Amino acid sequence: MAFFTTDTARIYFEDTGMGEPVIALHGLIENTLYWKSVSDTLARHCRFIAMDMRAHGYTVVTGEPFGFDAETIGNDIIALADHLGLERFHLLTHSTGGFAAVRHAMNDAGRFATLILTNTGSFTSPIPGDLETIRQFHHKFARWFEKYDWEEIIAGLRIKPGPFFRGIVESDNAEEIMATAHEMVQRGDRNIIAAFIRSFYTDPDPRVEDLRNMQCPVLVVYGEKDDLFIESSRLMAAEIPGAELIEYKGIGHMTALEAPGRLSEDVLGFIKAHPIQ
Repeated sequence: MAFFTTDTARIYFEDTGMGEPVIALHGLIENTLYWKSVSDTLARHCRFIAMDMRAHGYTVVTGEPFGFDAETIGNDIIALADHLGLERFHLLTHSTGGFAAVRHAMNDAGRFATLILTNTGSFTSPIPGDLETIRQFHHKFARWFEKYDWEEIIAGLRIKPGPFFRGIVESDNAEEIMATAHEMVQRGDRNIIAAFIRSFYTDPDPRVEDLRNMQCPVLVVYGEKDDLFIESSRLMAAEIPGAELIEYKGIGHMTALEAPGRLSEDVLGFIKAHPIQ
């Protein structure tokens, strides 16, 4: 198992394959297992490096400040690249990982050869409203993880999948994907994830003017059934200069689990079109 250490975290990552480097960052309750099928394909063509975000998977926060915020997680991506001696790299993200990546790219995209954003947005809270409304919503969301164990959570999602698991439940191989999702989430500590939820999701502003100033090639991917991120995906594609947009018909939020073959093909095509100079 591979780790690197920052001031307040011991961050887990997996490094496979050879060629142009692709760093991958997952979403909420996910970890490196989210990218498993994508990694198996891309590692035959490039160097694929998946990391566990703070509060997720095997990554351990060792002290305060915990860094459960977009700025710190964006800095963790750069710290991993520095640890591996990567001057420039492609960055593949999903959902919450994309929030952090976009916010970092708004300020400095110089290290990104490309930025690939799947099922995500440029805000850090997909829930609109004033700060107190947002805080109360995410407090209730966090309590769900504190109250139920993973088996109960997965069982509940089978009945009420919501925007995140709708595509999985409605897919032809739902049982297989749900089994993978169950294996994945069990790496996480539910109470630490609850703390992450209360801390991270605070800003509903998509920062359109900052999107217009982003300076790297961007690919935006979203699923037709990902109701929560359709509008935000289209907004990013419309406002980021030169950004490309792909909609996956019949697919929901978890593109790397629901359509790993297609996602791998699209990622590979995009990074080949924008090689590191």
